[in-house]
Amino acid sequence: MNKSNMFYRLIIFFLINFGVLAVGGFFTGKGVPSEWYSDLIKAQWTPPGWVFGFAWTMIMICFSIYMAFLWPAVENKKMLIGLFIFQWVLNVGWNPTFFYYHNVLFGFAIISGLTILVGVFLLLYWPEMKYKTILLLPYFIWLLIATSLNGYILFRN
Repeated sequence: MNKSNMFYRLIIFFLINFGVLAVGGFFTGKGVPSEWYSDLIKAQWTPPGWVFGFAWTMIMICFSIYMAFLWPAVENKKMLIGLFIFQWVLNVGWNPTFFYYHNVLFGFAIISGLTILVGVFLLLYWPEMKYKTILLLPYFIWLLIATSLNGYILFRN
């Protein structure tokens, strides 16, 4: 593998994935410290606010590395691009849906879809990625937790 190509792919995926965080953060508004969110009944396993920023930073680093390795390994680039864009849209779409519009039900649908989609990445690209699939596990595990948190809010409020 050409190391300079890997470097460029890493940079591109870092920019795209951290762009997701920036766009999502923009649409979060006051988010966690907002009165609306603070008044919700939340799950006992809800982590402190700072954990979310740390977790998403680590997730996007791992996901960027995963995508940089996956790109040259996949023949069907159109499908990979389609799945990646769909993941991006769902990821960005959750923040305004949940925090701005306060639509917990649709937020739950979005995050559930995102969790399933990342599960599809895990299974679909396992043959190409093998042990490198571990890079995707933080994303998947975090989404399972986030889906449970969103679901808890949905059913308790």
